[in-house]
Amino acid sequence: MATITYKCPNCGGGLRFDPASQKYACEYCLSAFTQEELAQLVPDETEEQAADAGYAGGGENAAAGGQAVVYTCPSCGAEIVTEETTAATFCFYCHNPVVLQGRLDGAYQPDYVLPFAVDREKAKGIFLQWLKQKKFVPKSFYSPDQIEKMTGVYFPYWMYSCEVDGRLEGEGTRERTWVSGKTRYTEHEKYNILRTGHMEVEHVTRNALKKADKKLVESVMPYEMKELKPFSMAYLSGFVAEKRDMEQGEFVREVENEVREYALNDLNSGLTGYSSVQMHERQADLKDSRWEYALLPVWTLTYRDGAGKIYYFACNGQNGKVCGVLPVDKTKLAVFFAKIFTPLFILLMIAGYFI
Repeated sequence: MATITYKCPNCGGGLRFDPASQKYACEYCLSAFTQEELAQLVPDETEEQAADAGYAGGGENAAAGGQAVVYTCPSCGAEIVTEETTAATFCFYCHNPVVLQGRLDGAYQPDYVLPFAVDREKAKGIFLQWLKQKKFVPKSFYSPDQIEKMTGVYFPYWMYSCEVDGRLEGEGTRERTWVSGKTRYTEHEKYNILRTGHMEVEHVTRNALKKADKKLVESVMPYEMKELKPFSMAYLSGFVAEKRDMEQGEFVREVENEVREYALNDLNSGLTGYSSVQMHERQADLKDSRWEYALLPVWTLTYRDGAGKIYYFACNGQNGKVCGVLPVDKTKLAVFFAKIFTPLFILLMIAGYFI
């Protein structure tokens, strides 16, 4: 299995994908390349072609301890330890981005990637702005050293698309009541109901990584899927990426039932003006179903407190939507309550004395 670092064609420095410019930037000579320019300068085909074009490739060194796998950094020769699902990372010693090519080959190659649009500095700003509303978070959670650990991660998702033909058949009742003289009249009108419709459903997503916190990877959704790009390994340079370890078969029944219910509820929402409706038939047929595999961007920050409990912050790498579970500083909380209840207690004691 090969490791690759994407090198600048002008100076040989490491290239990283820059979300702000949507180009591949060299931090040494400040060159920048679009995806098309990079593809022309360094064709991304085989490992041998990559090496000839300016990539630095290295082989797998060893596998150890079940999920831990060791690779050799192509830039400095240091050993890189990763988990089995990690597909892109950094070298701890030379800080060059490293893409583990074999992890996303063959059946594991994504169909699409949604490039980061929120860069690290913007993600930090969003994080700090979000924290302003949180009064009891320990300082260690947002210390400079902690914030530097914020990581841009491409998480794997399965996306389901299909066409739906829906049909509703039933009976609706309308009631009209009026009074004439001393008599109250109620009129019941019954109608046969038949509603049909066609719907195109695109990109129903499911997290495809077992170890990912479900709340973390789903709470930052949705994404604008119109921005999906055909997959290229180069988009991973400068970020961490994970490959899937869950197949679409694990989601088929759940997703198909969800799509059917959504389509039928949409048809049903148009039934207005009836006092009551009784359905005899609800049917939704799926056709032209397809599953696609994509990597979607998330900025993540995790924190482990003294008791070993893990908290997290997540930010959608495309639109900046945030979610998180935050630790509470018990000292700050105690001081807050003391400031509120101590004066109140003193006032109550004084009032009790005079009474």
